[in-house]
Amino acid sequence: MRKVSHILSRKGNQVVSVNPDTTVIEALQIMSEKNIGSLVVLKNDQFVGILTERDYSRKVILMGRHSSETPVNEIMTVDFPPVLLSDTVEKCMQLMSSKHIRYLPVIDQGKLAGIISINDVVTETILNQQDTISQLQNYIQS
Repeated sequence: MRKVSHILSRKGNQVVSVNPDTTVIEALQIMSEKNIGSLVVLKNDQFVGILTERDYSRKVILMGRHSSETPVNEIMTVDFPPVLLSDTVEKCMQLMSSKHIRYLPVIDQGKLAGIISINDVVTETILNQQDTISQLQNYIQS
């Protein structure tokens, strides 16, 4: 059974982060430069939330706010269930599905170890299935 640690060892644990006082427009510029759809929000090196393009569209644009005046801490998503390196990919899939979220913070010894996305979970599931198929083929051919 594959673990969160497998995902991070495959994709890495690099995250792009901002502090809670960063304006939304600054955060959007970073996302554009890095060609990413989300940013980790850290306060004193502690995970406090994630800012996504979805947060921007729903909490700034649709609410008539100004991205140059709004700090990310006013629109970021904060209610993420943390996962551990030892948690299974299946657990992550269940959490993401039941909570309707696309990202999970990975916590190791109280610190952020990385972020996994629904895409990471799907990719890991496909890789696991390919390994199983390969093992079965080898078994049959032996």
